[in-house]
Amino acid sequence: MATATPARGAYIQSISIVGGLFFIIGLFTWLNGPLITFVRLAFDLDDVNSFLILMVFYLSYFFFALPASAIHRRLGLKKGLSAGLILMALGAAAFAEFATRRWYPGALTGLFTLGGGLALLQTAINPYVSILGPIESGAQRIALMGICNKLAGVLAPILIGLFVLHDVDRLTVQLHSATGPAREQLLNSFAANIHAPYLIASGLLIAVALLALISPLPDIHPAEANPTASDAPDDTEGLGFAQARHLWLGVLCLFVYVGVEVLAGDAIGTYGRGFGLPLEQTKFMTSWTLGAMLVGYILGLIFTPRFISQQAYLRLSALLGLALAVGAALTKGYVSVGFVAALGLANAMVWPAVFPLAVRGLGRLTETGSAFLIMGIAGGAIIPQAFALLKQHYDFQLVFAALTIPCYLVIFHYGWRGHLTLSERTQAKTVTHD
Repeated sequence: MATATPARGAYIQSISIVGGLFFIIGLFTWLNGPLITFVRLAFDLDDVNSFLILMVFYLSYFFFALPASAIHRRLGLKKGLSAGLILMALGAAAFAEFATRRWYPGALTGLFTLGGGLALLQTAINPYVSILGPIESGAQRIALMGICNKLAGVLAPILIGLFVLHDVDRLTVQLHSATGPAREQLLNSFAANIHAPYLIASGLLIAVALLALISPLPDIHPAEANPTASDAPDDTEGLGFAQARHLWLGVLCLFVYVGVEVLAGDAIGTYGRGFGLPLEQTKFMTSWTLGAMLVGYILGLIFTPRFISQQAYLRLSALLGLALAVGAALTKGYVSVGFVAALGLANAMVWPAVFPLAVRGLGRLTETGSAFLIMGIAGGAIIPQAFALLKQHYDFQLVFAALTIPCYLVIFHYGWRGHLTLSERTQAKTVTHD
């Protein structure tokens, strides 16, 4: 298969620039976990309403992915990336302002806008990394990007814990005894902690957007780097299930994957509170999961595709996820939370394996197919919200297991048979009949 691998120096430079953008993506994506704790206190919300943070953030990918694909085709890669960064800056500034004013709909709108900017980045960067070199080693390159992403993910909860959520246990005690204007003053003062960090982040995003415009990041045309397979559809209307089943099952796989990834990462604090663990500890638990994911990415970078194929690693990841989900259901307290955090290890290589497998052979429809895959990120909105709703009526551990176990079965199927293209399925049937 032809590739678009540039000269070594340009290749390293391109990977470094994209790695920096993945760091930015990770920083803002993994702030959502501690933000649930923040809005729960600042806006005096229950779990269902505080989980709207995840709902609006991840739904933005669903609504922005296809427009983002059109924007990249019109503006080109670098201008599209800069547009995404500027949109993120606007969203961060809006969130800072409305959160400080304690107007929740405005704060959610800011996060929705920020997520839209991230959709612009993700729609361009993931296929770019997949086809920057041989598609067979796409998982290895995305794993490298995942290390950048999860380093930021480990850092993000620590930063917001130190600068925004410090002394939350003491604040909780004070709120229990305060009433009227005194209580409102406590909440206003706490909410104001978010203002400066997000405004600073907004300014940095604008600076990075300008740097991206003048960067030497090359344009790679998907149709040339990921040539159309002999059985691939030749128009957008032809992206039917029969012809592009590996793409649509990839969308489903990413939908359930992002759902369990967000459950293990952003909802782990809520899971820990189910055992009565203190806020001073649960506010940092997202970093536990992200630390496990970081280890998983490093292992994936070492072993794929040199020692194990993307497909086989995906199956192993799913089986590990199943075992850990069962372990979480059968234990209590810190041990159970430890099993949930360890899901990060199982989750790490799912996205890096699925994305390049799902876009194989799409040719000039690579960008459109990538946009559909990015829409699958909406699983991060639906599955965690289902957890927040169902745990009001059933045991939270039972709900967690009931949501995660079927998801890992879907991921296993994609690694086993779901990733096969039409020609590969036909060939497999021919071999079987012979």
